[in-house]
Amino acid sequence: MAQFVIQGGKSLNGEVAVYGAKNAALKMIAASILTDQVVVIRNVPDILDIRSMVHILKKLGADIEFKDHIVRIECRDIKSSEPDYQLVKHMRGSVVVIGPLLARFRQTKIPQPGGCLIGARPIDTHIKAFTQLGVRVTQDKDYYYFSADRLHGSRVVLDEMSVTATENIMMAAVCAVGTTEIHLAAAEPEIFDLANLLNKMGARIRGAGTNIITIEGVRALKGADHTVIPDRIEAGTFAIAAAVSRGDVRIQNIIPDHLDAVLQQFRHANVSYEIENGSTLHVKPTTIFHPIRIETRPYPGYPTDLQAPISVLLTQASGTSTIFETMYEGRLGYVSELEKMGATITKIDSHVISIAGPTPLYGTKITSFDIRAGATLIIAALIAQGESTIERVELVDRGYEGIEQRLQNLGASIKRIE
Repeated sequence: MAQFVIQGGKSLNGEVAVYGAKNAALKMIAASILTDQVVVIRNVPDILDIRSMVHILKKLGADIEFKDHIVRIECRDIKSSEPDYQLVKHMRGSVVVIGPLLARFRQTKIPQPGGCLIGARPIDTHIKAFTQLGVRVTQDKDYYYFSADRLHGSRVVLDEMSVTATENIMMAAVCAVGTTEIHLAAAEPEIFDLANLLNKMGARIRGAGTNIITIEGVRALKGADHTVIPDRIEAGTFAIAAAVSRGDVRIQNIIPDHLDAVLQQFRHANVSYEIENGSTLHVKPTTIFHPIRIETRPYPGYPTDLQAPISVLLTQASGTSTIFETMYEGRLGYVSELEKMGATITKIDSHVISIAGPTPLYGTKITSFDIRAGATLIIAALIAQGESTIERVELVDRGYEGIEQRLQNLGASIKRIE
C-alpha cells in the first residue's frame, strides 16, 4: 500500500502534457489478438491497467515489448483462448478480450471481471449482444463460457450504450461472415480511435463515433502502426485541479472537441480559460466560482469519470450546486472523504448530491476508493489547509501516469510514501 502526503494551499502554475487515452489503448492492445502480424501502438500511458493488459496477453502467448510509451505486439504464437483468471478478475477493462478471442478461436472463458468499486456493472449487455452474432453463452459459479461454430454478422441492438460492449462486438464482428450493424452503440472518441486502428489492420468499419456502426466482415486482419488519441479524462482532471487551485496552467496535447461538455460547465461555473493553438487548454486564475448542476451522460454528455473531480470545485462555488450521477450508484463513495475535510454535502439518494459553498477544506487522513475518487481527493488536498494523507493511491496509478511528479512540476507539495 502507498500513500500521498500533500501540503495544501499552493496554486498550480506551468505546463503539463496529456498522455494517450487509457480507455483507447487498453482496447487496442486486446485488438492485436485479431492478427498474427505486428501491431505497434504509440502514445500509450504507462499505468497499472495497461501493464495488466500487457500481462494478460503475455500469459496467452503474445510477444510484447512496452517501452517509452510504445507497445509492440506480435500474437503469432498465441495458443490459448483462456486469459489468466486472477488478472481478469481484478480489472474490468479486460472483458474486451472476449471479442478478439472469439474471432480468433471461436471460444473463450472468463471469470466475472473486477475493477473499481463504483457500482454494479454486470456484463449482461455483452452476453445478449454476442448471442445475436450466434455465440453460445453459459456460466457456472466461476466462469462465463463463450463459443461459436462461426460468427455471423447480424443486426445487433445493445441494451444500453455500453462502451465496452460496443468495442467487444465491433472486434468480434470484423472477421464474422457477412455484415454487422450495431444499434444503440456508444459514441465515445475512444471507440472511434479503436475503429481507426482496426481499419488500418484491414477491417471495414463505418459509423464509429455514432450510434449505428456498420462492420463488413473480412477474412483476416494485418499488422498496423497507430498513435492513441489524448486522454480527455486526464486533461479534464488537470484542468479542474488548475482551476480550483486558482492556478495558471497550460494543458497541452488535447482535442478540444472531446472536452465540449466539460468546458461548457467551466463556462457556467465562471472558470477562466482559453484554447490556444488548437491543442492547448490554458486555465487562468479565477476569483469567484458559480454554482452549477451536473448530470453525467454517455458521450458527448458530461463524463461520469469527471463527476467526482469537479465536486471539489463546487465546494468552492458561491451557492448550492447539484450533481446527478446517472450511470453508477457507487460513484458517490468519495463524498464521505470530502466531508471529513469539511465539505458541506447533502446526499439526496444514491445518485444525487447537493454541495454548498464556498467551504474551506482542511487536511486530514482520507482513503481512495477508485481511480477517479483518488484523483478527486488529490485535488481536494491541494487546496486544503494543512497536511493531507491519502491512502490506497495505487488505485490512482491505474489511471494516471506519474501524477505526483507532474503535479510537483506545477508547484504542488506532494510526495509518495510506500
